[in-house]
Amino acid sequence: MPNSQIRIYTQKEQGEEWLRRYRGCLPVFACVLGFTETGLIPGISAAGRTPEDRKYTACADAEFLYYGPEHKAQYPLPPLAAGASPVLISRAVFESLKIPVHLFNAGLPQPPAVPVIDLGGTAARCLSSGAAMEITTVYHLFKQGLLWGERLAANNQHNYVILGECVVGGTTTALAILTGLGIDAAGKVNSSHPICNHAQKWALVQAGLEKMRGSRELLAGGDEGAGGENFTLSSSSSPVNPVQLVAAVGDPMQVVVAGMAIAASRSCGVMLAGGTQMLAVYALISAIAQAYALSWQPKEVVVGTTRWVAEDPTGATVDLALSLEKASLTQSGRTPPLLATHLSFADSRYPQLRAYEEGFVKEGMGAGAACIAAHLSQNWQQHQLLAAIEAQLERLSTAFH
Repeated sequence: MPNSQIRIYTQKEQGEEWLRRYRGCLPVFACVLGFTETGLIPGISAAGRTPEDRKYTACADAEFLYYGPEHKAQYPLPPLAAGASPVLISRAVFESLKIPVHLFNAGLPQPPAVPVIDLGGTAARCLSSGAAMEITTVYHLFKQGLLWGERLAANNQHNYVILGECVVGGTTTALAILTGLGIDAAGKVNSSHPICNHAQKWALVQAGLEKMRGSRELLAGGDEGAGGENFTLSSSSSPVNPVQLVAAVGDPMQVVVAGMAIAASRSCGVMLAGGTQMLAVYALISAIAQAYALSWQPKEVVVGTTRWVAEDPTGATVDLALSLEKASLTQSGRTPPLLATHLSFADSRYPQLRAYEEGFVKEGMGAGAACIAAHLSQNWQQHQLLAAIEAQLERLSTAFH
């Protein structure tokens, strides 16, 4: 085992092999920002105290990640009911290790105040509508993902890319995608709340899938006029076209990251940075690759998160990862290795960080993957991570006082 700070929860052998391969490597980080109106529903997410705050969470996180605590932000980090934004963790690692950061706007209500690669997407409507995005937009975003995955990997061979996200309400769209693909995910996804709001999520997902099923063109083969040129469904595809499933109940980040991972995996390692949202993306990768007969390298792809997600007593992340194996859509016939940093805030002098130990926040903006990268490349231990993260929080609290 390369490092006691990293735990492997599924596919142990494959996970160990991946960690051995990329030990000592410095990755690049690509963070895909997106938005779904699902995130505005009262109580759906704790990533911003009010629905109004949550409109700007992705912009605020992107700005902090890019500029750091001393920058006077156009979109300041939103107040949370408890805890501190996980972007503090990511920023601490990426700044210390000088890891290159690329930010992508897959579909936000307003442009972020940072240098960002605009992918020409749109924010999604609430998934309960069963018509979250236009199908042409989803195909466009998927192609952009393939294009950028290839570009990121081209400069990064014999290394790996970390693909992160920021989508408020994204665990609910993840549940919708997983369920739509036939994976038993009810009661298993995580949330930014200390006790996951499973019933609220499930009701929205059921409403969205019900409306989607009433739409005949969602059957495989309903590609006509969808802007899906160069994509031909294979005969072995599942009853639902996965790209159209995203259009019905997904968010703009999911197909971008799926496209990036498919393309990048052909020539370098890929760490999907997040918990249940990235397990949904992995399921989507498998389903899309199978539906459109696209080549990818499953052995190059792992999911990296925090132990607060992997061991969340109000979710079932490991069980969810194993559920992917049972679904016939997984081209590789297996679930990805699920890795987590064993970072702890139990001894932090800051109550905002100790709140993570009570189940608040848990993950986001590639926080878990950032810590795994620090363990892997520099052999950082608990005390080094904690010191770097607390220093970010200290700088933020004194920056404008």
